[in-house]
Order: sequence, then C-alpha cells, then structure tokens
Amino acid sequence: MKTLQTTFFLFVFVPLVNSAPPIQQESLQFYEYDTDVTMGSLIQQDYEMQSKDIRKDGTNVSLDTSLRLQGDDSERNVPPTKDTNLPTCLLCVCLSGSVYCEEIDIEAVPPLPKETAYLYARFNKIKRIAVSDFADITTLRRIDFSGNRIEEIEDGAFSKLLLLEELSLAENRLIKLPVLPPKLTTFNANQNRIKSRGIKANAFKKLTNLAYLYLGHNALESVPLNLPESLRILHLQYNNITTITDDTFCKSNNTRYIRTRMDEIRMEGNPILLAKHVNAFSCLRTLPVGTYY
Repeated sequence: MKTLQTTFFLFVFVPLVNSAPPIQQESLQFYEYDTDVTMGSLIQQDYEMQSKDIRKDGTNVSLDTSLRLQGDDSERNVPPTKDTNLPTCLLCVCLSGSVYCEEIDIEAVPPLPKETAYLYARFNKIKRIAVSDFADITTLRRIDFSGNRIEEIEDGAFSKLLLLEELSLAENRLIKLPVLPPKLTTFNANQNRIKSRGIKANAFKKLTNLAYLYLGHNALESVPLNLPESLRILHLQYNNITTITDDTFCKSNNTRYIRTRMDEIRMEGNPILLAKHVNAFSCLRTLPVGTYY
C-alpha cells in the first residue's frame, strides 16, 4: 500500500513541479534592472554629447563677445571730433526762427535758414563777418556775436538787415565800427579795441530808434558825435576819454534844450574830471556817473 502511494505521488506531483514557469517577480525585476542600465547609459551619453556641444558653443560665443568688446573699446578710444561742415541745423540748434550756435568753435558765420529771426553765435572763434553772410537773410531781428575773435566786418555786412533791432559785438577785437542798420534799438560793443577814429562822425545820427548804446571798456578818446535823441542808456566807462564839449550831449546854441529820454550815462574809469564840464550836462536830467573831484 505504501509503495502504491509513493508511486502515485511521483507520477502526479513531480511533473507539475518541473513544468512550473520561472518566478514572474524575479524575471520582471531582472528585466527592469537591465532596462534601467541601458536607458541610463543612453541618457549619460546624450548628456555628455550635449555638454561638449554647449562647451564648444560657449567657447565660440565667448570669443565673439571678446572680439565685440575689443571693437567697442577701440571705438571708445577714438577722440571725439567736431565737424563744422555739418548742415547748420545739425551743428546748431534751430527752433522757431531762432538759431543757437553757442560754444561750438565755429570760425565763420554758418549758412542760416532764410526764416531766421534770431541768431545767437556767442563764444566761438569767428574772426570775420562778410557781406555774403547775411545777403539772403532779411528777417533777422537780433544778432549776438559776443565772445568771438572778430577783427573785421565788411562794409555793408548789415546794410540789408532792415528789421534788425538788436546787435551785440561785445568781447571781440574790433578797432572800428561797421555801418549799422537803421532800425537798431540796442547796440553793444563793450570790451573791444575801438578808438574814436574808428567811429564815423554820423555813425549814430540816423539811428532814430537807438535807445541802448554800450561802448564801455574800449579805447575811445572822446564821446561819439551826433548821438540820437532816442538814447536812454549810454555806457562809456573805462575808455580814454579826456574831453567833453558843450555840444557833446546838449546844444550850446539852445539853452532851453532838454534831453528828456536820457536816463543813464556812465563815464567812470576815464581820465577826466566831470566837474570841469558842468555846462556839458545842463540839458540832462541826471548827471553822468564818473569822477568829479
């Protein structure tokens, strides 16, 4: 009986054990492990390749950037230059009929737009004013050339400026005055080198609108003749004036004459005692500023 049971067990259960498939969990674990290794190696290779590309590209970018920076440095090292051949409204500032050409080292009057009414060309290196500078500009009302190096003004340079009311030639190197336009109200020639022989006898006679005349800090030996009745302010301080006549400001043949518009005359800094010329001021409402004793 025991022999039969043993034989039955061997024939039934042993084949079942031998034919059983491998453990699924172990097979699955092995497969996933192998897959992880394969995928990991691929990812690592791809990363290394990308890193090489990035390093390579980075080197190129750095080189290009370095070249650009070197180029920028070389451009910055170029000293700035002033191109005085530029069109006037690029070289200067043009705004609503006004042209501002101040402190730009120009040596001549630039071509102006035809509608220019106000020209400010102060503190430059202009040495000469020619007739052609304003030949086609008839709209000018104010010109300021203060602080230049003007030594010469051609005859007739301002003759066509019939609307000009204010003209400043202060702080230049003039030794004589040009012919002035007829409607001038203000003329400033302070701080030049003008002598009496550089002013014509009738230089101011026809300027019936002239109210402000500044001729201080020059080399005048006498007060200009034929000053217009319209004058309100006259500056002659720090010249070399030594004489004044009864007709300088007044009219010796008319004792009732009064110069009603004259408000101020400055004559300090001249080698003259004003007290010795009392009759020369009889027509004035106020005495000139200067030395009396």
